[in-house]
Amino acid sequence: MAQTELKQPHVLFLFSDTGGGHRSAAEAIIEAINLDFPDRFSTEMVDFFKEYAPPPFDLAPELYPPMAKVPDMWKFGYKLSDGQRRTHIFYNVVWPYIRRAAFKLLNEHPYDLLVMVHPIPVVPISRAMKPDSPPFITVVTDMVSTHALWFNRRSDLVLVPTEIARQNGLAYGLRPDQIRVVGLPVGQRFCLPIGDRHLIRIRLGWPQDLPVILLIGGGDGMGPLAKVARAISAAHLNAALVVVTGRNHKLKAQLEAEEWSMPTFIYGFVREMPDFMRSADILLTKAGPGTISEAFIAGLPMILYSHMPGQEDGNVSYVVTEGAGVWAPEPTRIIEVLRNWLDHPDERENVAVNCRRLAKPDASHLVARAIADQLGIAKE
Repeated sequence: MAQTELKQPHVLFLFSDTGGGHRSAAEAIIEAINLDFPDRFSTEMVDFFKEYAPPPFDLAPELYPPMAKVPDMWKFGYKLSDGQRRTHIFYNVVWPYIRRAAFKLLNEHPYDLLVMVHPIPVVPISRAMKPDSPPFITVVTDMVSTHALWFNRRSDLVLVPTEIARQNGLAYGLRPDQIRVVGLPVGQRFCLPIGDRHLIRIRLGWPQDLPVILLIGGGDGMGPLAKVARAISAAHLNAALVVVTGRNHKLKAQLEAEEWSMPTFIYGFVREMPDFMRSADILLTKAGPGTISEAFIAGLPMILYSHMPGQEDGNVSYVVTEGAGVWAPEPTRIIEVLRNWLDHPDERENVAVNCRRLAKPDASHLVARAIADQLGIAKE
């Protein structure tokens, strides 16, 4: 008699491409699952906004980039919605309109464990669950300034990036055994040993005898990239400049057509960011949680030049307070910090040490372990 094949536990991830690196966090966790528990799970990712949200909520991924370009509007919406009472009122109002979508999602995607890496679906999906539904885990992808939506008492486990985020969850009524600090999940390629910087620079065509300033603005090339790049060039610093414009093709073409006072390399969307970070000496970036976590792992000192008000306020204070970087929203301040770090590499190295102290390269694997524990699966 043939032996019956056992069904693999199925893990469902709910995400959406509305900033915050929700997709990349889910992909990093799935990668860790496949590395640590090969062939022990099946996984699935569902973009709940695009695939299930009724109009106009289904347009959220498309509306996010233009909304992010109006910081005051974003800050107003973030602050207005943050708070348990306010979120409770909001979902009570919209529940009759979205409940059918929530039930449909759960009916069409059966699972043994649900993982939410976005705050928006936590309340409606948990409300649509039956009393005997399988467990669900919330993986918080905001680093410090964590919105009330993340912290739902129905979650079996809430995994957060920092102790500050954990304290926020406790203040919202989670039990101490219900919330755990693991770090922010990032891809395995960011967590590999740094390797030979000299060889990486040779392959990239970057100079060996100059410090390298890496200027990025996320996958969409957000923030004042051009303004900052031109200010650096005008300062005639003894360094090389690498600018990554992401999917902002127009900006890439504009910068490539300009003349620069220093060795300058212009890139669009790249998949070599781990090597870029390993080979650079200074990072200029907006205060996104994923990029900050990746820079911690690379030991790369940061100058934060912009942030999303409300959502990323805490990221800035965290980096600055811990000595891992500097807040410099104006070009004159950026140039001042760059000159100091270029003239005093020992100070720059102290910042790099603080970055490495804050790094949590095992975060994705800790989440994978927590998922396995919830399902009662031991690592082989």
